[in-house]
Amino acid sequence: MTPSDEILDIVDERDEVIGQAPRGEATARGLRHRCVFIEARDAEGRLFVHRRTATKLLFPAHYDMFVGGVVGAGESYDEAALREAEEELGVSGLPKPEPLFRFLYTGGNHSWWSAVYQVRCELPVSPQAEEVAWHTFLDEKELEERLGEWPWVPDGVEAYRRLRTYRSA
Repeated sequence: MTPSDEILDIVDERDEVIGQAPRGEATARGLRHRCVFIEARDAEGRLFVHRRTATKLLFPAHYDMFVGGVVGAGESYDEAALREAEEELGVSGLPKPEPLFRFLYTGGNHSWWSAVYQVRCELPVSPQAEEVAWHTFLDEKELEERLGEWPWVPDGVEAYRRLRTYRSA
């Protein structure tokens, strides 16, 4: 099965399931679905940052400060957060990501309910080659410097902005 064939729950503006569709169709038609964003930090508190592969369905070759992805049909946000974090970081035995908040992302023709998590990854990472073209760990100052320099995924930037507001409240 290709990522485009993965079945997703389609949700309404209240995050209630109203149907299902293959991921490729959901993307092409702009159907609202669910995603998870996991802020992964190493033992030193630095943030995992990566460049997506050029073959990604959305935002190919863009940088992201979160690991994550779509929530599969019938899967909970919590299940998806752990699965996606372990897959993208290339680890197993990761602690359960801590849920922080949810928000409705809308940008261009895309819309998804987004659950934001955080996790500490003290294991050596070996990122999934199909998802991650390059990676590093950056401290907050280094990340802020790169925000104006690199092309970033817009949903990740929105989640990052909301996370900063959430933490300062």
